[in-house]
Amino acid sequence: MNLHEHQAKGLLAEYGVPVPRGKVAYSVDEAVAAASELGLPVVVKAQIHAGGRGKAGGVRLARTEAEVRAAADAILGATLVTKQTGPEGRLVRRLLVEEGVAIARELYVSFIIDRSTGRPLCIASAAGGMDIEEVAAESPEKILTVTVDPAMGMQPFQARRLAFGLGFEGQVFKNGTKFLTALYRAFEGLDASQVEINPMLVTEGGEVLALDAKVSVDDSALFRQPKVAALRDTHEESPLEVEASKYRLSYIKLDGSVGCMVNGAGLAMATMDIVKLAGASPANFLDVGGGASAEQIENAFRILSSDPAVRVVLINIFGGILRCDRLAEGVIAAVRKLGVSLPIVIRMEGTNVELARRMLEESGLDFTTADGMRDAANQVVQKLDVEAA
Repeated sequence: MNLHEHQAKGLLAEYGVPVPRGKVAYSVDEAVAAASELGLPVVVKAQIHAGGRGKAGGVRLARTEAEVRAAADAILGATLVTKQTGPEGRLVRRLLVEEGVAIARELYVSFIIDRSTGRPLCIASAAGGMDIEEVAAESPEKILTVTVDPAMGMQPFQARRLAFGLGFEGQVFKNGTKFLTALYRAFEGLDASQVEINPMLVTEGGEVLALDAKVSVDDSALFRQPKVAALRDTHEESPLEVEASKYRLSYIKLDGSVGCMVNGAGLAMATMDIVKLAGASPANFLDVGGGASAEQIENAFRILSSDPAVRVVLINIFGGILRCDRLAEGVIAAVRKLGVSLPIVIRMEGTNVELARRMLEESGLDFTTADGMRDAANQVVQKLDVEAA
């Protein structure tokens, strides 16, 4: 689950990470009142779940009350288009009004989970305030990394090593090590999958602050993070993804035309790969899980088929915990109830597969059964070609 910048900063501050003073605003008048309370100058920032807001006109410096009002009026209600939003952009529904600070240096730091080691990884660079991917590609020597043992936590010598590598000296060095240590505590305490500070700011007075903050929390840990879960902003998510979450379904909208229903993330990835290899593109990632009920299957099918971009449905199930006959029952019920007219290709293997195939055949509905994943992908492409013709 992603958080807005103001939400992320509020949580980081609770762990001792220094952040600029700021207030959230939902209207122009609230933005002006916030600026008056904080004192001018201020920075008016759009709050959406995407980076690149500054380049899209979503971050503006305001030195007077009139400039605050003009900036808030221009940003609030606007649709920002950045590299991360896609061409459709994101509607700005809230602002962060933040005190202006005197900038001496801009740096970068983040904590992520390194999947190759299964441990937290700190990535830092003296080149902050810009896309870290560009830095890594053009100047990899500017990237510093430290792997943290989760049983031990971030050690003081690791924070000092990073601070030295970032060129900190004197009081800035002390403030920087405290900042890095507190940031790791927040990463761990929030069950975060990513905490990114870009830029990490050194002020002219020697303070080290999180000028921007991006925090993503592991969805699987939200049951023990009720405070974080309460911050969810469904306006920033696809409506179909929000609907899927109500039924504990893993759904991600993609750009293709083949709706994929699969049980198990690994099988889902393999399914999307073979669809691409066959010459088509998946419209979604939809994992119904290992123990889905007929009701969940029906809801999954409803969500999948309600996407107007979907032209063919591919169901690829390995019947283990989720028996093939239970899948067939749910799919048949969904097609009858929803009146789905889309071509449906089904590949099944596992528990009660013969019973499931018989149920599909005797349903009287137009299902195409496939013998293996490659055949399923080829059947999907044929159906797309027929529809196009």
